Formats: sequence, C-alpha cells, structure tokens
Amino acid sequence: MKVLVTGATGLLGSNVVRVLIEDGHSVVVLLRKISAEHPTLKGLDIEQYQGDICDPGSIEAAMNGVDCIIHTAAKTGLNPARSSEYWKANFEGTKNIVEVALKYKVKRLVHVGTANSFGSGGVLSPGTELNGYDNHKFGFDYMDSKRKAQEYVLDAVQNRGLNAIIVNPTMMIGRYDSKPSSGRMIMAIYNKEIPAKTKGGRNYLAVKDAARATVNALQMGRVGECYILGGHNLSYSEAYDIMGDVVGVKPPRITLPNVLVRLFGILVSFFAKLFGFTPNITREIARISCEYDYYNSLKAQKELGLNVSSFKEAIKDCFDWIKENKIKPLDI
Repeated sequence: MKVLVTGATGLLGSNVVRVLIEDGHSVVVLLRKISAEHPTLKGLDIEQYQGDICDPGSIEAAMNGVDCIIHTAAKTGLNPARSSEYWKANFEGTKNIVEVALKYKVKRLVHVGTANSFGSGGVLSPGTELNGYDNHKFGFDYMDSKRKAQEYVLDAVQNRGLNAIIVNPTMMIGRYDSKPSSGRMIMAIYNKEIPAKTKGGRNYLAVKDAARATVNALQMGRVGECYILGGHNLSYSEAYDIMGDVVGVKPPRITLPNVLVRLFGILVSFFAKLFGFTPNITREIARISCEYDYYNSLKAQKELGLNVSSFKEAIKDCFDWIKENKIKPLDI
C-alpha cells in the first residue's frame, strides 16, 4: 500500500515510517520543510511533499495514489497551558485530514490521539478506553484539543462513513527523538537538573512498540474504536531510578509533598505573569505532576498486537540516539 504519514519527523512518526518501509509499503510524508538531512528521516526511501495539515490544498497535493493515512502530526506540550496554536494544529489540522480522507476515499485513516483523552487511574484501577474524559480539570489546551479532534474523527466514522481507527499512546520513549520530547526527562536526569521528585506517576511505552501497533492498525482492529497504547505504569520515583541506572547517575532522592509542589507552581506562575518570563514549572504542570496517570493497554495488545518491551531498553535507545546525534535538549 501507499501510505501518507503526517508528522513524520516526530518521535512516533519517524518510527512509523521505518515500520512501514520494513513491511514493504510505499511511504509519502508531508513536511513543513523538505530536507534530505533531517536526522530522523535521513537516508530513507520516501516521497516527500512540502505542506501543512492546516492547509488542505497541500495535503491534497500529496494524495496521488495514496491508499491510507497515518496522522501523527500534532502540537504537543503543556507549557503554555493555553494557546490557540494547539487548537489550530490538533483540531483544525485533524479536521482537514478527515475531510481529505473522505474526499479521496482512503481505505483507512489511523488517527494518533493521546491516552489523556480518557480518564486515567491508579495502581489498582488503571484507565481504559471506557473511562470518560475528565482531564479538562487540568486546564491544558493540548489535552482538550486532542479530545475534540478524536470526537471529530469518531463522528465522521459514525455519520459519514469514514474508515478510521484511533490509537492513543501514553508517554513514548525511544530513538529518533530529535525535539527531544520524552528525552528531555532522561537528559535532565543525566545532567542532574531535577533536584527532587513528586509522588505522582505515569505510563511509559517504547516508541518502537507504539509504531508497530500504529502500523498494524492499518489492517487490524475495529473501525471506529480507540486503542490505548500503553506499557509500564511507574511512579516518578521508580522511573527516575531506572533512568539513573541506565545513564549512570544517581537520581534525585528527595520526594516533595504534594502541597509544597502545588504551592510552588502557584507562586512561580504568579511571578512569571508579574515579571513577564516563561517558567519551566507552572501551576498546571505542578498539579498534574502529583497525579497517577496510569493506563491499561490490554485492548490494544489483543486487537492490534501491541507488544510491551523493556522500559530500560527504551531509555537506552533514546539516550544513545540523542548522544550519537548530538541533540541539544531544550530547557526542562
């Protein structure tokens, strides 16, 4: 098949492109800027088109002979908490992809959402695809815009005949993290930039496992269904210990009480607004860092063949690639 991939230079997109090539598919990528030297796509046999998901015409220009679309492109991040850019990229961009998919009658659209579009859970009852959306309480446009985009895709399936499946990854870690995204946390541990930890936790997944399940969704799974792609539910303490072991440094030992973390976030946000600077820790980030963001991925394991490989191996893959390519992490 000929598959169009959006967001192909991103962490998941780069890995998806490689799995597609490995499976013998022809790959078309939509890039804001065409470059043969991008570190995550260099040397790959792919067809490149310059365009933007916010420009329907540029998407259509890449659709010649395309059978399926894997839509990974998104604006991610939690800082700033509110920005129209999240809605432009995540909601309006997804609407454009859906309309093009319908117009060109693609065999399947695989839309990459986020696990945060479902309520999470704790150790004893991790979140599933049956959990309602309650993450609006945190005040992040990233989460809200991704949830609305998911609803738009599902509505098109139910009412307009779109053949689509949604995959909802948790925090992905691995090679080709050029931004870096999750790699920032690993490099922060390595550079001893995290002095303390919170009592929260989250779910982590090797990006290679997410990529394989995403490509499998072209031919597996049920139309109109959502699939959480998750791996290991770990407290921040557990995750930092493993990261420190892999990169060869001692992780932070101090655990801050939740009330102190939240108070710190409130104070930093107040002074940032007062003096006009961009803080690394905000009121919203402080609040969510105290939560247990755990998920269950059994549905994806059964229906999309999701594999859950080693967390330590994923960290090593990410760390080694960042060092090999001399990627400079952004400020934490």
